Amino acid sequence: MTEAKLQSRTPAEVAADIALKTADLSLREQEVVQQRAETRKTLAEALKAEREAEAYGMDVERKRELRAMELTSDRYFHTYQFTEMVNMSTVEQCIATLTMWSRKDRQDNPDAEPCEVELTFNSPGGDIIAGIALFDFLIDLRRRGHHLTTIAQGIAATMAGILLQAGDTRCMGKESWVLIHEASFGTQGTIGQVEDRVEWVKKVQERIIGIFADRSTLSRRQIEAKWKRKDWWLDSDECLKLGLVDRIL
Repeated sequence: MTEAKLQSRTPAEVAADIALKTADLSLREQEVVQQRAETRKTLAEALKAEREAEAYGMDVERKRELRAMELTSDRYFHTYQFTEMVNMSTVEQCIATLTMWSRKDRQDNPDAEPCEVELTFNSPGGDIIAGIALFDFLIDLRRRGHHLTTIAQGIAATMAGILLQAGDTRCMGKESWVLIHEASFGTQGTIGQVEDRVEWVKKVQERIIGIFADRSTLSRRQIEAKWKRKDWWLDSDECLKLGLVDRIL
């Protein structure tokens, strides 16, 4: 627009022109604000996506670590550590775990070979009734084709020493010990009840002697002579020599 035309404009035209330019400037400012908002939104979404990708990566890595730990766990290798007293609670837990292992392999693959189970004892022994229940279960586990390795590490005393004999393969740590002694029971009641209890204990003891005699080079008479009214401690070399274990670790 020429200078003459500018000078010839009316005040209304000048005001309208100013208003138009002001509106245009305001519109451009709004566009800039909107662009900045969209830029911030894009950056926020990118940051969110980056954080989600990072979290996903960490989750994947965590799952890999957990899987790696699982693949090295006792459960994966069917290795059970029996490190407490032999009682109904510890026996039920052991039976439940070994039962799950023996069934799971067949569920995952019906044609799979029977599983290998390793049962390690570091136990002071305990309740003979609970122990005999576990012994019968272990024998049945073997009868169903599963291979059982029993191990004494530390101490396998009294009932734990009997359970050691349930394995297809019996092992023992070099510095470990086995304790064998006569069956012991607490009782109370009338004289007749006590006498009945004693007779029953004698029957149980005969079965225990039979377990040791069947799995060792010892005769029943030798076992009775060795443990009568005393604790009979055996180191790994003695156990191997007498046939109470098959191998020293």
